[in-house]
Amino acid sequence: MSMGQWARDLGMGVRFAVAGGREGWTRALLTAVGVGLGVALLLLTTAVPNMLSVRHERDSARSDIDYSFAEKKKSDRTLVVADVDTDFRNKNIRGRELEPEGAKAPLPPGLEKFPAVGEMVVSPALKRLLESDDAKLLRERLPERIVGTIQETGLIGSHELAFFRGGGGLAPYIDGARVARIDRFGDTTPTETRTDPVLILMVIVVFVVLLMPVAVFIAAAVRFGGERRDRRLAALRLVGSDSRMTRRIAAGEALAGSVLGLVFGTGFFLLGREVAGSVEVFDVSVFPSYLNPSPALALLVGIAVPAAAVLVTMFAMRGVVIEPLGVVRTAKPTRRRLWWRLLLPLGGLAMLWPMIGQGRDGGTFNEYLVIGGVLLLLIGVTTLLPWVVEAVVARLGSGGVAWQLAVRRLQLSSGTAARMVNGVAVAVAGAIALQMLFAGVENDYTKNTGYDTERAQIQVSLSRGARLDPAAGKFRDTEGVRQVYAYAEGYLGERPKEPNMGAEVTVGDCASLREVAKLSSCRDGDAFYVTNAEYDEDTRKLAKDAGRTVFLDPSYEGGPRREEAAWTVPQGLKQAGMRMDPMGRERGGFLLTPKALPTAAQTALRGQVYLKLDASVPDVYDRVRNTSAAADPLSQPMAWSSTRTSDRYDTLRTGLFVGAVAVMALIGASLLVSQLEQLRDRKKLLSSLVAFGTRRRTLSLSVLWQTAIPIALGLLLASVVGMTLGVVLLKMTDTPVVVDWMSVLSMTGTGAGVVLAVTLLSLPPLLRLMRPDGLRTE
Repeated sequence: MSMGQWARDLGMGVRFAVAGGREGWTRALLTAVGVGLGVALLLLTTAVPNMLSVRHERDSARSDIDYSFAEKKKSDRTLVVADVDTDFRNKNIRGRELEPEGAKAPLPPGLEKFPAVGEMVVSPALKRLLESDDAKLLRERLPERIVGTIQETGLIGSHELAFFRGGGGLAPYIDGARVARIDRFGDTTPTETRTDPVLILMVIVVFVVLLMPVAVFIAAAVRFGGERRDRRLAALRLVGSDSRMTRRIAAGEALAGSVLGLVFGTGFFLLGREVAGSVEVFDVSVFPSYLNPSPALALLVGIAVPAAAVLVTMFAMRGVVIEPLGVVRTAKPTRRRLWWRLLLPLGGLAMLWPMIGQGRDGGTFNEYLVIGGVLLLLIGVTTLLPWVVEAVVARLGSGGVAWQLAVRRLQLSSGTAARMVNGVAVAVAGAIALQMLFAGVENDYTKNTGYDTERAQIQVSLSRGARLDPAAGKFRDTEGVRQVYAYAEGYLGERPKEPNMGAEVTVGDCASLREVAKLSSCRDGDAFYVTNAEYDEDTRKLAKDAGRTVFLDPSYEGGPRREEAAWTVPQGLKQAGMRMDPMGRERGGFLLTPKALPTAAQTALRGQVYLKLDASVPDVYDRVRNTSAAADPLSQPMAWSSTRTSDRYDTLRTGLFVGAVAVMALIGASLLVSQLEQLRDRKKLLSSLVAFGTRRRTLSLSVLWQTAIPIALGLLLASVVGMTLGVVLLKMTDTPVVVDWMSVLSMTGTGAGVVLAVTLLSLPPLLRLMRPDGLRTE
């Protein structure tokens, strides 16, 4: 067969789709919408790498704290910047206080000029929040006058909350951690290059699982209106076309719909790209300019979708015999064979089997075997489901009229019903496997912080030199604060620079000291020492040498300069017993009451306040943050949690949730289009039943049963395949296998919920179709 003949036949099919009247246009539009939704999500996926890259570049370009602690001298090119991040309810707010030290001080990305003291420049999202009615507590914390908005180059997302405010007198607080002197913006720290094989495996599986349902829906969309198309093609046999030519013409029709789907998909993507700038999903937002697909990947989508449409149609037509007087498929189809359908999932397991037990210590996982194995297992769902539906509905017995109508319809066209729910089943199977994998390895990326959240729920670190007692008094007067433990904390050494011996120093009243050590008796002026604490080796030596001069806050090479303060080890030090402090660690070193340390020496220590809160008080955390900002503008409140999750793992999990939302939206939209197409195809049949007196309620229930039976079987199959894949992935990561039944139930419930919602949305069109005048024809 020559390429010219192929081109002519495909071209004829395109002309039938374009110039085939209302019937051809309707089918082409339905196909275009279904394919377009899938193409839009594929284009979105191709834009994800660029989006992540741009977000990283923006975040890196505005980096300002130099954690190398390199000393910089004041000049007309330097800027002192303070990290004044804060939180409002469950939202993080990035904040920086700026003090330029010369006319050539570097300007942060997104700013046109430095704000003066008492002024601030905010992100558009923060401006909207501050202007809202429920942001009173935040306005108290950020009372500066807004003089501008941060431009896009200074933000990583359209909904990011951020501000820059003018500062003064920041130089004495420079510590290289919260306050630093810089001469340029940009990340100067080396990037971590070590990769975690398990995380790489999870990234691969996430992309395969999220994209596979898209491919399934595109393959299903190109077969919309297949029965009516086959009846039209039968007319071509009357005028002399052979069966192969007929299949190529059918492929041409599908090609036209898929190309139109590319146009629709591009439009949907551009529309979604603009919408993406106005929404936030799981605290992740982007600017539309971030979502630029890779040209190579976009070209691949543009070629692969039409090619897949042709191949899927040619494959589907192999089981249909189109004769001049009709379509043989209207007879009872031959029984589907099971053996070759089992080969796909078994082949997938065979590809994954060599990596069983590898774990993260066995090197990287073979990405080709991982992609191939997961794909074959998920494709196995699409091949097994038609066989399962056919085998089950063939054995369904008698029942009510609605049940019999539904069962008979499924017995005649079980393949169509299976195609409709294939995408849901694949999505649910992949989601179950991912949930099992994430739940299994979560403990590897979630560490116990050790914080005793029963004794304190928030810690406030005061800036160097801030007065501790007035701040503690303000916290005690704050509504919702039950208990305040205030300490001045630091370290000492036997010499002011590069000491060989060192120990912790904690200064607080007797009630506070009893929270970190066991004291037999205590009054102001007493001094204690605790030995044998973790990582403490020198306290006993220093405590035994009464009268020795030691130095608080000594300096170390490569670290920031310190103003060391001398202190004499007193006579009559008391030994205290060890006790876990609120941070969950053994605190050693010297424990001093305020009178045991000269006031001048206390400036070398930093205040730490630990607060026990009454959770029943509304916005108690924000009340504490307001008090913290009023007591010390450079203070750092930190809410405690019992666990801490790895940033990379948390980012991947958030990406999975965002992707799952997008895929579920696609599932719902595509299912609705598919359902409407099937109802349109059965318009005359429904009208005939109504004309013969069938109740609309009965027909509605029959349509519900026609959806419920395949989806129940599909979810059951998806659960089996998903748990199988999940077990294999856990074995590959050398993680104990535990089935998270709640995740399994939640994923299957979500799939069922999407189908139920689509069914309910399709009822109004169904009721309009159930009219006797639907039998009218021309």
